[in-house]
This record gives sequence, structure tokens and C-alpha cells, in this order.
Amino acid sequence: MFDIGFWELGLIAVIALIILGPERLPRAARTAGLWMGRARRMMAEVKADIKREVDAQELAEMKKIGDELKQTGSSLKETTDSLNEVIGAESMSSAPAASGATPSAGAAAPAAEQPDKPATSS
Repeated sequence: MFDIGFWELGLIAVIALIILGPERLPRAARTAGLWMGRARRMMAEVKADIKREVDAQELAEMKKIGDELKQTGSSLKETTDSLNEVIGAESMSSAPAASGATPSAGAAAPAAEQPDKPATSS
């Protein structure tokens, strides 16, 4: 977190020993440890709260997407049902005409011939 190496910690310990003395150094170290523990717990709680909020937001977004998919699915089903009804109605009305076995107009139409182009001379 602070990127403090072993030698830096050793130097801080020697300076603390000189300034505080051997009687007060253990109490000061314990107090510093307690404060560090409290700070770490507080940071962990904040991190957990943020993660819970992000997860709740993602869950709400996923629920919204799920609702949109359900709506789209029902709309698609309605469209499919109406198309099936139209196709069924057309097949019933075209059934007597299909028994005549006449080719369709698009298949029987001859290809249009293009008129000859005059030759270009140079």
C-alpha cells in the first residue's frame, strides 16, 4: 500500500525506540496496530458496501433486460400467430386455384430481348 521496504521499517523502529524509549515503545506499537486494524476494517466495510451496491445495480439491470426479453418474446409470438393465420387463410383460398395446375406468371414470362446496339467505329 505504502511501498515501504524492510530497511525503511527498521529505520523507523530505531528512531521510535530512541524517541519513545523502551518503556513506552510497546504501548505505542500496540496503539498504532489497533489504529491500523480499525482502518483496514473500515476500508473492507466500504469495499463490501460498494460491491453490494454494484451487484444490486447489475441485478436490477439484468431484471430489466429479462423483462424486455419477455416482452419481445410475447410480441414475437403474437406476430408469429398472426402470420400463421394469414398463411392458413391464403392456403385455403388458393387451394381450388392450385388444382388447375397453371404455371405462375413469373415462370412463364419470356425473357425480354435487348435491342442490338449500333457498332461504334473509330
